[in-house]
Amino acid sequence: MGYLNKGASAPLFEGIDQDGRTIRLEDFKGKKVILYFYPKDDTPGCTAEACNIRDNYSLWLERGFAVIGVSPDNERSHKRFGEKYNLTFSLLADPDKKILKAYGAWGMKKMYGRSYEGVMRTTYVINEEGLIEEVFAKVDTKNHTSQIMRELKLE
Repeated sequence: MGYLNKGASAPLFEGIDQDGRTIRLEDFKGKKVILYFYPKDDTPGCTAEACNIRDNYSLWLERGFAVIGVSPDNERSHKRFGEKYNLTFSLLADPDKKILKAYGAWGMKKMYGRSYEGVMRTTYVINEEGLIEEVFAKVDTKNHTSQIMRELKLE
């Protein structure tokens, strides 16, 4: 399965975040959502991406966005990661990869000539009606906020 297309309905999901809260996409009806998928807590690229979003979190809130990160790590790992880097948005645990697969963010990757299954770092912007407004398959981890804002013409 590949990435979802702009204009498609965002698949509904439910997951547990780092604080043990159940988070559902339908909880954000009428609100814009940045849903980003990342491979692993506390790794260089994932930390750069999360901290870039954290550093610009007030901009997202001012513009009416909710932010949700998703990885296959468990709630405990997300809790440590969130506390270490003062992340105030939800990080959903998806160890069974249901959400990742529903969004086409789990698939075959290649590194050093070796193929393996893994997280495809991807960000979806979901609009107030639950439709995918934008897809970022090539994420600039250190400048992701600017990348999204530029594409959405929010700068």
